[in-house]
Amino acid sequence: MRLLFTICGRAGSKGLKNKNLKAFLGYPLPFYTVSAIDLFMKNNPQYDCEMALNTDSPDLIDLFKSRLQVPVRIIKRKPELGGDHVPKVHVIQDSYAISKEQSGKDYDMVIDLDITSPLRTLKDLEALVEKKMHSDADVVFSVTESRRNPYFNMVMRTDNGYERVIQSNFNARQEAPEIFDMNASMYAYSPEFLMSGKGIFEGKCEIIKMLDTAVLDIDGENDFKLMQIIAAHLFDEYPDMNHIRDHIEVIVSQK
Repeated sequence: MRLLFTICGRAGSKGLKNKNLKAFLGYPLPFYTVSAIDLFMKNNPQYDCEMALNTDSPDLIDLFKSRLQVPVRIIKRKPELGGDHVPKVHVIQDSYAISKEQSGKDYDMVIDLDITSPLRTLKDLEALVEKKMHSDADVVFSVTESRRNPYFNMVMRTDNGYERVIQSNFNARQEAPEIFDMNASMYAYSPEFLMSGKGIFEGKCEIIKMLDTAVLDIDGENDFKLMQIIAAHLFDEYPDMNHIRDHIEVIVSQK
């Protein structure tokens, strides 16, 4: 079973300048993602795994080459894939195609880990891979339990004032269908479906649930500061999560 792990990071950022290079509680933010992947590889030797970084950032490339002691294929992002409105899946597709060409191997699964989601556990990643292996899903992605429900306590503006997003007669949240938030942390694709050009929801989807306070979109400086406050607490409370941070010491050069 061959697995390709992809890490996609653009140069710069509209919301938070150079967020892919920022130090997060003492370590570069992307190293948390690399650490999670490397831990998976070391704890699951039954898989043939590779890791690829796709980026148009010379600084991010230099960071990986100069600091990391684990093998990562560096893929320089094509200019046409560097725009603000390019779907990330196109970059994952390119990472798969180039990795397949350069390695001369095919892959049974492509797993993308978001570079700005440092708060994961090894168990989260193992659960994602296991769910993909043992289901007929085209895509498995990570979610958190939603704090709001469109059948119950979410509203939208209409010509007649404000109404529930989805009309229903539910009087308690427990009566409404269970709703999840896609947290964009991890995706596992079947290569054939990935390269088909279809949208995620045109295929069969499955999910794995992650800790709901562990993922926050980093779109600005305040988000980054808040994430560090949350992370400091979680590292103290959850040894499995702190394991990812501690392992960074193993994968970085001490020079």
